[in-house]
Amino acid sequence: MKKYILLSLLFFTGMGAFAQKFAYVDTEYILKHLPEYKAALNQLNVSSEQFQKQLDVKFSVIDGMYKAYQADQVLLTDDMRKRRENDIIEKEKEAKEFQRQKFGSDGDLFQSRVKLLNPIQEKVSKTIADFAKSKGLDFIFDKSSEATMMIYASSNYDLSKDIVIKLGYKPGKVD
Repeated sequence: MKKYILLSLLFFTGMGAFAQKFAYVDTEYILKHLPEYKAALNQLNVSSEQFQKQLDVKFSVIDGMYKAYQADQVLLTDDMRKRRENDIIEKEKEAKEFQRQKFGSDGDLFQSRVKLLNPIQEKVSKTIADFAKSKGLDFIFDKSSEATMMIYASSNYDLSKDIVIKLGYKPGKVD
């Protein structure tokens, strides 16, 4: 009797696994359709370019100092040479610190990225979750994520366009 109960339990549990509904979205596709995402990326690119220009100027100054030092090196006393070398080293340290402050993992650009993109990504995630609940879906995978790889996916299950529409935008060809 226990065998029959165990077998029927395993059978119905196994049947429940087949009843789960799966779908996938392409968040990269979705985000490319959001004007606020494009605007945020443009803002980040402008900031990045400004920081890079400032950094290029700093390294240009250092390069000029080094070339002038090399040209004058034979004429300088030991004390003057050490001072000029220390000045160049100090400028390099300042430039590298500026680079870390702007482009580092906790730098200004990273902080701006978090501040600008997180609300958009949270909005998309919430919309996907609400959409999944309304459709009775159990799982949604992100097709664009590197962590989750799909060998094959039928386009019947791609909800990316539906999410763009649900967010209030018109899907179409993306550059």
